[in-house]
Amino acid sequence: MKQTVLIVDDEPAIRELLEITLSRMGLDTVSAASLGEAEAKLRERPPNLCLTDMRLPDGNGISLVESIAAEFPDIPVAMITAHGSVETAITALKAGAFDFISKPIELEGLRNLVSSALRLAEPEAPEPPANGSTRGPELIGESPAIKTLRQQALKLARSQAPVHIQGESGSGKEVVARLIHNHGPRAAAPFVAVNCGAIPHELMESELFGHVKGSFTGANRDKPGLFQAAEGGTLFLDEVADLPLVMQVKLLRAIQEKAVRPVGSSEEIPTDVRVLSATHRDLAAEVAAGRFRNDLYYRINVIDVHVPPLRQRLDDLPALVARIIQRIAGENGERPQLQPSAMNAMRAYDFPGNVRELENIIERAWALSDGQQISAEDLQLNPRNTVADTPAAPVMTGGIDYEAAIGDLEGYLEDVERQILSAALEQCRWNKTATAKLLGVSFRSLRYRLQKLKLDD
Repeated sequence: MKQTVLIVDDEPAIRELLEITLSRMGLDTVSAASLGEAEAKLRERPPNLCLTDMRLPDGNGISLVESIAAEFPDIPVAMITAHGSVETAITALKAGAFDFISKPIELEGLRNLVSSALRLAEPEAPEPPANGSTRGPELIGESPAIKTLRQQALKLARSQAPVHIQGESGSGKEVVARLIHNHGPRAAAPFVAVNCGAIPHELMESELFGHVKGSFTGANRDKPGLFQAAEGGTLFLDEVADLPLVMQVKLLRAIQEKAVRPVGSSEEIPTDVRVLSATHRDLAAEVAAGRFRNDLYYRINVIDVHVPPLRQRLDDLPALVARIIQRIAGENGERPQLQPSAMNAMRAYDFPGNVRELENIIERAWALSDGQQISAEDLQLNPRNTVADTPAAPVMTGGIDYEAAIGDLEGYLEDVERQILSAALEQCRWNKTATAKLLGVSFRSLRYRLQKLKLDD
């Protein structure tokens, strides 16, 4: 039986164009010229997909999106918007639209959109496992926060809306992004993850958009960028707040126009990519400080997802530890047991590095243990980093010595900074990641300061 698409538009020419294009794709079409007519046909014969214009004679297309989302949640809806109407597209996505396409309608983009949407309703598609797992990393745990996060991720998988994932370093932001990708219509296509903070600024444009041969010294061949590598799939921009402002402008255009211009090229290349982003920072605060563009913020933050830190879901520790030990046993052929005292010690720990730190702690403890039992001593946890006793800022004794600063202000300030860093490092047992978090600076900034002050050894 053919799949059916409901077309809602008051312009006969647009309806005819869509009907011809979709019929050539082997689809049946049903058309409506108004909101009332569309609602009647929805109830008469629910379609597999709905394409609706924004402006209708008797109402707003957003109303239809909201109505379908409430009454027919399994029917994806795509909004037809005016060219360049970013605000309309964002409003539609927030209302529950699967995706949007701009007028004048580009037929190849329309076919891609329709194919992606209809894959959601394929009857042969397997139901997702109860714990939300697929190939790749899993979102492990049954705490209320993780259950809510898993349900949210599975719901967002049915949309093409840009999602911004906020959470502390090591909390599992990429795991959530992969879960969204793996349960969506793009699951069979590539998932490309890139850490924006790890790419040198001068290479960032080439990495994201590609370059053509001869565009700069060393460009001896054409090179596709990460947008092209993720074609048909998902591009995950981790630590997106680290993008320089000039790249933020170019990224905004690539997302809005669904096209990229390789370095040295005079032509844009259409792209079909879903963009997910993440950062451990407060993006709204970055916007207020002028470090992140307001227009890009609203474009990538259509839907916001928060990943809770591990200290807020300690009930998930047994499941997480069991999975980590299972992986270690698979690699080493042994399965160490965790003593009750070790689990109690971890329940009292603050985990500033979250799940990533937990993995490192278990792997280190397994290496230090006798291979059979992991004790609390093997974990080597910092007693100051506990849930009940979160580290406070290091206390400096004495006041400002004005006389000592005269004639050598730079040297005096370096001495003060050296004292602060030494006290903080000692408090965190020389764990540099924890020290950077304690002082509110990036790990890169801390490492630079330690090298400058000859404290890195």
